[in-house]
Amino acid sequence: MRGGTSRGPFFREADLPADIATRDRVLLAVMGSPDRRQIDGLGGATPLTSKVGIVRPGSTPGVDLDFLFAQLQPDKDTVDTTPNCGNMLAAVVPFALETGMVKAQGEISTFRVLTLNTDMQCDITVQTPGGMVSYEGDARIDGVPGSSAPIKINFLDTAGSVCSGLLPTGNLRDVIDGIEVTCIDNGMPLVMFRAADVGRTGYESVGEMNADTELKARIERLRIACGHAMGLGDVTTKNYPKMTLLAPPRNGGSITTRSFIPHVCHDAIGVLAAVTVGTACVLDGSITRGIAVMAGGNAKTVSVEHPTGEFSVELELDPANPQSVTRAALLRTARLIMRGEVMVPAQVWNNSGDTQ
Repeated sequence: MRGGTSRGPFFREADLPADIATRDRVLLAVMGSPDRRQIDGLGGATPLTSKVGIVRPGSTPGVDLDFLFAQLQPDKDTVDTTPNCGNMLAAVVPFALETGMVKAQGEISTFRVLTLNTDMQCDITVQTPGGMVSYEGDARIDGVPGSSAPIKINFLDTAGSVCSGLLPTGNLRDVIDGIEVTCIDNGMPLVMFRAADVGRTGYESVGEMNADTELKARIERLRIACGHAMGLGDVTTKNYPKMTLLAPPRNGGSITTRSFIPHVCHDAIGVLAAVTVGTACVLDGSITRGIAVMAGGNAKTVSVEHPTGEFSVELELDPANPQSVTRAALLRTARLIMRGEVMVPAQVWNNSGDTQ
């Protein structure tokens, strides 16, 4: 399924091995990792198309569905279930409807989803005319061609998804490894810094960013230092924190970004990364001050510019505490691409000699 600007296979949890080590070997075989081209599997040779969704009926009172996200890499043998993915999250309810895990509630259906990676809940609303999930509509998101039915995601509690809190260092700004940064986690651990502080404009193309070996080495050194400062330990082999270069907007938005996930420049920006960038934009004193263009009021829409367009996030501040975000909502789309069977070598699954 495509979820937002990401893509990958979705599985019912019951259809995968219960043993985590075996499950991870199966997922690596499914995707064709480790191999840069993922020629022997379903992966699309980029981190954005090396993702897996695992879904089961909700196991917590009030929760309809549990979602476990797995990030694989084309050229690595890792299966990371620590971070979340807001793009793949958009496909969870459509998948559950397609497989009969939940039933449509009418013309519009809303289900509560718990993301097991980060223990975060959200309400996801999809179009279900005639009791069937619809993928056709007029909603457009940058990074995906054409239009689709809107999927609305209302996050209920995103602060400190992986870190100890919204501001894991306890500060709105820090100087780490000689660079002024904001370390923040409102759904995704991010390190945000001005592009100008590393000698770049922030408007470079994705290709230019990925070819800039000097910049990538500098960003990785900063990332490792910030990982310790954020209480994440040694992040050398982890997919977080993501690194985000900032510049003033130039296409009518609120701020311009270049996001590394964490070693490859993103063609767009991740859903929860956009939520976290937007959060920094509404917190007075963060690294975005003097860069972001923001309107007043407690309810704000932050337009996050990225290499292929923009991503709008709706944020609402607590009137009694302007440094507290009480609501984060956004719009995504999804599509069922195919259903079927993927073959896994027998020795990977259970050494039984039978292909699963």
